Amino acid sequence: MTVSDILISPKGGTADSKMEVKMSLLDNMIGVGDMVLLETLNEDSFIENLRKRFDHNEIYTYIGSVVISINPYRSLPIYTPQKVEEYRNRNFYELSPHIYALADEAYRSLRDQDKDQCILITGESGAGKTEASKLVMSYVAAVCGKGQEVNKVKEQLLQSNPVLEAFGNAKTVRNDNSSRFGKYMDIEFDFKGDPLGGVISNYLLEKSRVCKQPRGERNFHIFYQLLSGASDDTLMKLKLDRDFSKYNYLSLDSATVNGLDDAASFRTVRNAMQIVGFMEDEVQSVLELVAAVLKLGNIEFKPESRVNGFDESRVKDKNDLKEMCELLGIEQSVLERAFSYRTVEAKMEKMSTTLNVAQAYYARDALAKNLYSRLFSWLITRINESIKAQAKTRHKVMGVLDIYGFEIFEDGDNSFEQFIINYCNEKLQQIFIELTLREEQEEYIREDIEWTNIEYFNNAIICELIEKNQNGILAMLDEECLRPGTVTDDTFLDKLNTICAEHQHFESRLSKNSKFLTDHSLPHSCFRIQHYAGKVLYRVEGFVDKNNDLLYRDLSQAMYKATHSLMRELFPEGNPAKVNLKRPPTAGFQFKASVGVLMRNLQTKNPNYIRCIKPNDKKAAHIFTDSLVCHQVRYLGLMENVRVRRAGYAFRQLYESCLKRYKMLCKKTWPQWRGPARDGVEVLLTDCSVPSEEFAYGRSKIFIRNPRTLFTLEERRRACLEDLATLIQKIYRGWKSRTHFLLLKKSQVVVAAWYRRYAQQNKYQKIKSATLVMQSFIRGWKARNILRQLKYEMRCKEAVTTIAAYWHGNQARRELRSLKEEARRKHAVAVIWAYWLGLQVRREYRKFFRANAGKKIYDFTIQRIMQKYFLGLKTTTMSPMDNTWPARPYGFLEGAHTELRRIFHLWRCKKYRGQFTEEKKAVYEEKLEASEIFKDKKALYPSSVSQPFKGDYLEIQKNPKYQKLKSAVEEKVLLADLVNKINRANGKGSPRLFLLTKSNFVLADQKTGQVKASVPLPDLTSVSVSTQSDGFFALKLKEGSASASKGDFLLSSEHLIEIITKLHRIGTTAADRDQINIDISDEFLVQFKQDKVCVKFIQGGPKNGNSAACKRKNNRLLEVSVPSSP
Repeated sequence: MTVSDILISPKGGTADSKMEVKMSLLDNMIGVGDMVLLETLNEDSFIENLRKRFDHNEIYTYIGSVVISINPYRSLPIYTPQKVEEYRNRNFYELSPHIYALADEAYRSLRDQDKDQCILITGESGAGKTEASKLVMSYVAAVCGKGQEVNKVKEQLLQSNPVLEAFGNAKTVRNDNSSRFGKYMDIEFDFKGDPLGGVISNYLLEKSRVCKQPRGERNFHIFYQLLSGASDDTLMKLKLDRDFSKYNYLSLDSATVNGLDDAASFRTVRNAMQIVGFMEDEVQSVLELVAAVLKLGNIEFKPESRVNGFDESRVKDKNDLKEMCELLGIEQSVLERAFSYRTVEAKMEKMSTTLNVAQAYYARDALAKNLYSRLFSWLITRINESIKAQAKTRHKVMGVLDIYGFEIFEDGDNSFEQFIINYCNEKLQQIFIELTLREEQEEYIREDIEWTNIEYFNNAIICELIEKNQNGILAMLDEECLRPGTVTDDTFLDKLNTICAEHQHFESRLSKNSKFLTDHSLPHSCFRIQHYAGKVLYRVEGFVDKNNDLLYRDLSQAMYKATHSLMRELFPEGNPAKVNLKRPPTAGFQFKASVGVLMRNLQTKNPNYIRCIKPNDKKAAHIFTDSLVCHQVRYLGLMENVRVRRAGYAFRQLYESCLKRYKMLCKKTWPQWRGPARDGVEVLLTDCSVPSEEFAYGRSKIFIRNPRTLFTLEERRRACLEDLATLIQKIYRGWKSRTHFLLLKKSQVVVAAWYRRYAQQNKYQKIKSATLVMQSFIRGWKARNILRQLKYEMRCKEAVTTIAAYWHGNQARRELRSLKEEARRKHAVAVIWAYWLGLQVRREYRKFFRANAGKKIYDFTIQRIMQKYFLGLKTTTMSPMDNTWPARPYGFLEGAHTELRRIFHLWRCKKYRGQFTEEKKAVYEEKLEASEIFKDKKALYPSSVSQPFKGDYLEIQKNPKYQKLKSAVEEKVLLADLVNKINRANGKGSPRLFLLTKSNFVLADQKTGQVKASVPLPDLTSVSVSTQSDGFFALKLKEGSASASKGDFLLSSEHLIEIITKLHRIGTTAADRDQINIDISDEFLVQFKQDKVCVKFIQGGPKNGNSAACKRKNNRLLEVSVPSSP
């Protein structure tokens, strides 16, 4: 932090931006931040100041409110979001010079004071004009309001730049991204300062670049971006190849530029066009026109002699012409004729003339230039449609003008384009001087300061030389282009020499003014104009052709006939119904008119200027070429600008700001002035002995004439600040020392208190520790005495207890011995008694043993045998399917063995059945019933035993296909299967859905689910099947019933056993109907309507295949061939 930072806060800004002007520009400045404050004003000091600031990365410098920007040719960290916030809502001079300060000043003036603004950016190619305009627009976009619609408008305004750069910028020897057109954008804002839209105007696109580029330069970016970045499919549709060398309009020596990624740029352009609002078909149409221009450049001509002796041009290779015509939708013959013939109309007559090869090439290039320039104008119109403001109310407007600076080629190769550009810059310089002087004069009048006329060079005489209606250079050029007869560049120069010879700013080798006759530096075909920025030598060659800019009417009409969506819009003059014989306006006339509109537009707005300077021609960083910068300073008129600013009073400042900054120079005003600020300034300047002619008092500001006076005040202020800083340091050091002493004193008291406390705590701990030791010893002595007493008493008690225990033990042993003795005696008596009884029993038993011993032994033996037999039966399993049974061990168990086996089998079957659910029982009952019906009667039965009865084979409840059929059947479906209904006519089967319920069976169509027949089960009398392994069965209906009108049904199914079993089971369980008979025979009769047909089953051979086949033998016999079982 500096001394000035300590004494004066920069944040106390006032309403006037000039107050802080010189606060930041004078504090810690590198060089001079504002050229108006240069003490010695000449070109050397001006250039040296720019160099000094450039070397320290200070690329921005002020001339009053004008910003000078030097291109650093590298990225600098001065455009971050933090920088945007730093300059946001700050006064113009509050911070160091920056383009953001100018953008913020313009935006706040527009938003807060309702003043329309314009920002004029000028400089030569490569000086950074395009980047400066981007920075201005990005800053305004960052600081204005937010919101979905506002963000969309901001994004569209910013994304219009990549599109215009692709189509309007090119690589030149001076700049890799040089704008080859002038652009003026009006950004419209609402009353809150939010952007609503914008309007873009363009000036003088350098369309000659389409056909020819100087050495080391490229064509417009879009050609290279399209060939590098488009997909293969897109290039195929556009009939293009990626190789640049295949196109005559593309220069090859600079086709690739370091640092430019054409492929990535193409993707950026496509994305930007989408954001701006281009439809996909519009983008495709634009790319088709770009491709057509490339194809147009490849068309070459050859001469062909005619009978009348004139040469006629013919297209050499018609392939490129054909592809171009396909892209634009033009008949090849029409365009080919337009390149060979020209129709001239005069009054009511038409005359067709042939074109030679040179004229054909001229027509081709003219068409290419016009096609591209009109496409560029259409793009700008289309962008304007997307970004224009929708609201109809009055808008605030900020204009941004990015236009070519003054151009002077040192080799004298200045042509019509440079003449037009320099004319535009003359007009801009004229309005700049006028607006600058007007601003100065208005401030002087507002402050009641006497206005003195400022001597400056008025370039109105140069503008008049160029644009005067009759004798101006542009008027004479138009007159030459329009007059009949032979018109050349030399005739135009002769006319200039005749009319402008005596003009003081016009020079020519053949001028009538004698003082230029000896100037041999002028070539014969050139003239020189003394512009405000210096003398410029123009080569007259090409002036007439470039001003004419003719496109033959035949080519316009050919383009109008194209079916391409944009061609009629681009070439409206080609409409045969609107033929206009009037000659179109010249390029010079159009540019003069557009410049006039631009000047009138700028005069209605508050101007803000950015002057861009290129530091070197190498496009390298850290290089500052004095001669090049000096040249640009001259033609930008920067010295003239500084002189105008310094002509009156070089410095002005609000009284409050001046008093606040310099009050320390006078004892009467320091430290605070109590009265009005103006009185304080008068006292201050009087005390400082400033001569009265060096300043003037305005209404609210003090005006200082000479920068030397300001610097003297600054030097005295700096010295005073140093004294004040010394005083501040002395007071600060005294305060710091006193504070330190008081802190030490306070610390000593605290430390002493803490030490005393610590010492007393230690002493107390020692006394406490000694007391505890003494207490512990006394308690230990007492405890040991008590312990000895307790131990003695305990030993006495233990001795008594021991004696008592021994005595009781002795007594117990004595009693035990007596009890044992008594017990032995009793046992001996018992043993003797038992032996005696045994003897008595044996004596008695011997009498009966021989009579009963055999029977008891037999019973015991039989009992052991039966126990062993029953234990052997435990190994038998509980499975009803297990037929194993232990062998009979003895013959006498034959009957019991068989009966036990039967009873056990019945018991385990009962146990097994007890595990069944109701559903499983029903299935086994059906299986049992099928066994009773078909076992040993039909060969198909054994194969069906292992297959469970599923019932619903069609899953009719889940399948959505049968929802209609399900709704038609009201009862629960017991069986649903696919069967074949046999046709008696040919024996072939038709698939049918067979549904069985408790009351009827249904036949339905397989595909549609439509019910074909529904038969109540009471009408069914019997079912006939064969004894073989086929699936045929006949359902015989009761005669006379309604269902029997069409006869019986002969069907075939893979689940025959299950179907017939379920039918039989339903008939068995129903109490209201007779049981259905099952007829098993290889030959049975079937009633078909009125006739009975015999169905006969025979054994077939292997040739019949694996399935049964039914054939009609005659009207009364159907024969079913059943394959024999393997």
